Amino acid sequence: MKILVLLKQTFDTEEKIVLSNGKVSEDGVKYVINPYDEYAVEEAVAIKEKHGGEVTVVTIGPSRAEAALRTALAMGADKAIIVDDESVFGDEYMISKVLATVAKRDTYDLILGGYMAVDDGAAQVGPRLAEELGIAHISTITNMEVDGSLVKVEKDVEGDIEIIEVSMPVLVTAQQGLNEPRYPSLPGIMKAKKKPIERLTADDLDLNIEEILSKTEVLEQYLPQQKTAGKILQGELPEQVSELIEALRFEAKVV
Repeated sequence: MKILVLLKQTFDTEEKIVLSNGKVSEDGVKYVINPYDEYAVEEAVAIKEKHGGEVTVVTIGPSRAEAALRTALAMGADKAIIVDDESVFGDEYMISKVLATVAKRDTYDLILGGYMAVDDGAAQVGPRLAEELGIAHISTITNMEVDGSLVKVEKDVEGDIEIIEVSMPVLVTAQQGLNEPRYPSLPGIMKAKKKPIERLTADDLDLNIEEILSKTEVLEQYLPQQKTAGKILQGELPEQVSELIEALRFEAKVV
């Protein structure tokens, strides 16, 4: 079984976002594997350990993203691919086009990814890639079982659980609760140093950049306004009601 895992390197979720000239500052920032992609890596490695096969992780990003790939390799993935070319660093439309080209270089039975990236929350790359490849797609799974060429998954829907069974090839995206990602062991970290990372550019993939240009553009980024302190109403209940109405009318101006 050949498994492909989509991975993105993102800010550590504990990092404070700082804007400089309308852009997110990367100075001194710690980067990690996108948390939802980490569930995908863990699930892929667990499936390989149970059923056999090969796990490849792929990312599109600058050279620093290799650190995230090395972490995935230390967790148990077999090899990695990085597309390090600024000409293809675009929106979800462009990224899915590039990933489709990478995926078509081989034949994969199962493709896993996080259901969204914590830095943009778009949750589009997985479904778009499945459409590009013409394969089935199931999002936000919380449980997964593989039986031969069949995949059975569970996902949360409106407070209930939906169970779906599908034949491979299929692309699934991971939600929190699917598993508990392992920490890379020392032997795993040592082995990861010797595992191959293939480095690709747009030319290597024979991409026509003009045909896959991003459909969206970020015009401005800004932090939300700081919330003001809450107001505690004083007095008996009738007095509190009166004070509340006055505040809504003259301060909030909503009534």
